[in-house]
Amino acid sequence: MKDALIYDAIRSPRGRAKENGGLHAVTPHELLKQLYTAIAERTGLSPERVGDVILGCATQHGEQAGNIAKASTLYAGWPSQIPGMTINRYCSSGIDSVALAALKVQAGLVDTAIGGGVEMMSRVPMLADDARVFKDPAFAARCQMLMMGNGADLIATLHGVSREQADALAATSQQRAAKAREAGYFSSIVPITRPDGSQCSEDECIRGDTTAEGLAGMEPAFAKAGAMGINAYQLAAHSELSAIEHIHTPGNSPAMADGAALVLVAAEGALDARPRACIVASNTVSADPTQVLSGCVEATRTLMAEQKLTAADVDLFEIHEAFAAISVMGMRELAIPEDKYNVNGGVIALGHPMGATGSMMLGTLLDELERRGLHRGIVSAAGAAGTGSAMLIERLG
Repeated sequence: MKDALIYDAIRSPRGRAKENGGLHAVTPHELLKQLYTAIAERTGLSPERVGDVILGCATQHGEQAGNIAKASTLYAGWPSQIPGMTINRYCSSGIDSVALAALKVQAGLVDTAIGGGVEMMSRVPMLADDARVFKDPAFAARCQMLMMGNGADLIATLHGVSREQADALAATSQQRAAKAREAGYFSSIVPITRPDGSQCSEDECIRGDTTAEGLAGMEPAFAKAGAMGINAYQLAAHSELSAIEHIHTPGNSPAMADGAALVLVAAEGALDARPRACIVASNTVSADPTQVLSGCVEATRTLMAEQKLTAADVDLFEIHEAFAAISVMGMRELAIPEDKYNVNGGVIALGHPMGATGSMMLGTLLDELERRGLHRGIVSAAGAAGTGSAMLIERLG
């Protein structure tokens, strides 16, 4: 089996998912086109060498429908022989896309592939695809597909995560992200040119002046949905509980965002460029569906066990800050020190363009391993209904 090597990992800035957001005027195909151009220029990649492009996208509707992986390569003028495939495992899609690209390289099916993701939430809003599992409560219960925020509140209740702990983590995420942006740590960012010729070059969602005290005044965001039947369903599955504690607010939940990312994966010697890292292992698991988001922690735990690693053996972790309670629980359950966990902030601060987030986190992890001269890192993200995916990489050089 061949090694799957990461030759580059790039991303757009994260724009606010609003009409006045920095990327709103850019179509998803144009956003990807600019990233394809950048990754070819940065690595000397000839597009004819690319055996496949696999992109994550959670809301494949409207502008993001129609297999955007294939359509965007054609829009960019890349060779028509690139097959292109768009996948959806919700918020872990960006990791899964890179894992699939790596598996193709490892199996010798292609020498070079691109994984990544795109989500333009200001142009194609979350739930715009009108999925029955998110609009029909009885059908959702039968499929065990619950909304993410209610899963986060259940996790907080099961693991004793307090509102104060959640707000403190969210404030830390904002402060770390603001510091990293100011210091220029996000070197994977490619500035994106808008139709008027101006550029978006920095993440927009970060609120560096956030404090835990300021967050404390916000009202819980998911209590109403819980009262409409989700709480009852979750309590029936967890008879040890008498009530669900609703601790998540807009301030300690992920910020919706626009963005895209690409990761170039190839076999050794397939490209003239110098590889940056090796993909050592990846996995996908499914945990308790009623918790919705616990899969990122379970995937990390399983990957570490398979590789016979402890937190002491891993230099940095980028774990999906899907909601604050998941991060508090994850650090506790996996014994990860705070100084190894999302050291430049997570998606509460940076923003969460769902199908792209996992690939963006991978690039952030690689940037920071290189900046610090460290060796080994794990990135993981939750999907929906308890799923989660994780990937272990080792920096080269």
